[in-house]
Amino acid sequence: MEVNPPKQEHLLALKVMRLTKPTLFTNIPVTCEEKDLPGDLFNQLMRDDPSTVNGAEILMLGEMLTLPQNFGNIFLGETFSSYISVHNDSNQVVKDILVKADLQTSSQRLNLSASNAAVAELKPDCCIDDVIHHEVKEIGTHILVCAVSYTTQSGEKMYFRKFFKFQVLKPLDVKTKFYNAETDEVFLEAQIQNITTSPMFMEKVSLEPSIMYNVAELNSVNQAGECVTTFGSRAYLQPMDTRQYLYCLKPKKEFAEKAGIIKGVTVIGKLDIVWKTNLGERGRLQTSQLQRMAPGYGDVRLSLEAIPDTVNLEEPFHITCKITNCSSERTMDLVLEMCNTNSIHWCGISGRQLGKLHPSSSLCLALTLLSSVQGLQSVSGLRLTDTFLKRTYEYDDIAQVCVVSSAIKVES
Repeated sequence: MEVNPPKQEHLLALKVMRLTKPTLFTNIPVTCEEKDLPGDLFNQLMRDDPSTVNGAEILMLGEMLTLPQNFGNIFLGETFSSYISVHNDSNQVVKDILVKADLQTSSQRLNLSASNAAVAELKPDCCIDDVIHHEVKEIGTHILVCAVSYTTQSGEKMYFRKFFKFQVLKPLDVKTKFYNAETDEVFLEAQIQNITTSPMFMEKVSLEPSIMYNVAELNSVNQAGECVTTFGSRAYLQPMDTRQYLYCLKPKKEFAEKAGIIKGVTVIGKLDIVWKTNLGERGRLQTSQLQRMAPGYGDVRLSLEAIPDTVNLEEPFHITCKITNCSSERTMDLVLEMCNTNSIHWCGISGRQLGKLHPSSSLCLALTLLSSVQGLQSVSGLRLTDTFLKRTYEYDDIAQVCVVSSAIKVES
């Protein structure tokens, strides 16, 4: 009959503990009315309790800190810190101790050990300590693999390892919307929701634009010469609350034409979000490159460079149009026609030649018109004909102007 030898116990013990900030102690107050049997006894006990807030004893939040009682939640963008200790539980000297800590994710395996050199010897009741840090950049299951190898006094080589499994959760839900303006500007609306169970202090939410754009944040207002955030003096985001951030991206001068006629998907930039939770634990997330579907302008694009907001009834006013040849290969020979509508009348010669417009080039036109009807009127009736291809492009509802009676003075 074959008997398996007893499993040899290891001379070293491994302990792994997560390092995290303490939390404020909370107590559940027990109160009663004065006419009840305990009288003022409960209130007096709370006043004598050192963990309660002086003068506000019935609040659950106390003045004392308590150490973490469990592993807690780990969120994407935070820094995971852990304390690793190897203790010699035996009564003999252990030699050539090597402690290795790896973090296994769904896509990679990372070495987190501060040093890969072996310790020459470890005496009884002594220990080897190490603290590891890692900024969590993936969601899902993570496994901390701690391996220990050593040599006994008799020269026998020993090895063991332990696994510590934890989940990395998503702290924020980020949604983006793009709005394309006629002036090649792009407005980005970012909706950021706190999906954790604790409040967040939003330290920074910024947009890092791509090389083609300059960005302006529209999340503050000017009050008495000072920029004040639209979110108020407290930048806290409560659990499940959502905050909207708005940014305006404008093409740089050297890319202005290219940004206006580019086809397909255009890279805009990426959001950089920094927050703090609990007692100052810092987290940071950076989105991937945000992309928007650029609007298609066809072969010819007509945009307005200047137009007044308000004009007088039956008085001429001026607008400036910009015509761009969006083709990258073909030269156009354009003719401009101006067609009157029921309310808008064009001043000038219709059917005039604009000349040749080379690929990816533009020209500006100053046009004059008047309105015979009051109210909000739509500027319509421009036609561009390419004499080479005999193709006509119609432009209606280009913009709106407010037409008022001439008796009302229009401010410039």
